[in-house]
Amino acid sequence: MIGLVVVSHSSKAAEGIRDIAGQMGGGKARIEVAGGDVDGGIGTDANAIKEAIEAADDGDGVVVLVDLGSAVMNTELAFEMTDVEAEIADAPVLEGALNAAVESTSKKATLDSVVSSAEDARDYRKTD
Repeated sequence: MIGLVVVSHSSKAAEGIRDIAGQMGGGKARIEVAGGDVDGGIGTDANAIKEAIEAADDGDGVVVLVDLGSAVMNTELAFEMTDVEAEIADAPVLEGALNAAVESTSKKATLDSVVSSAEDARDYRKTD
């Protein structure tokens, strides 16, 4: 199964997104979080992201959803620190995580299909 990682500058935000996406994935999605900096404040940490990626991986790869710019930078650094096949989805973190969680539970899910599903969320409109 494709694993998911939610990276946020806030540990509470990452955990909340994981909880919502996990419910949408029927409780079957493999979702890890990396939120906050090493001191428990606002920020991101490449080592924590690396650990989350490795925990989410069962050999099929991992899709990472990020909130803000430095989360991208630290995720890319984490990729350099692990051999896990992983990719950042260019998607809004909450909506993308929901889509990815649902797709990741499909028996036909691939790394590409989960990334694509997450990225479909970029086009969601909240109003007409």
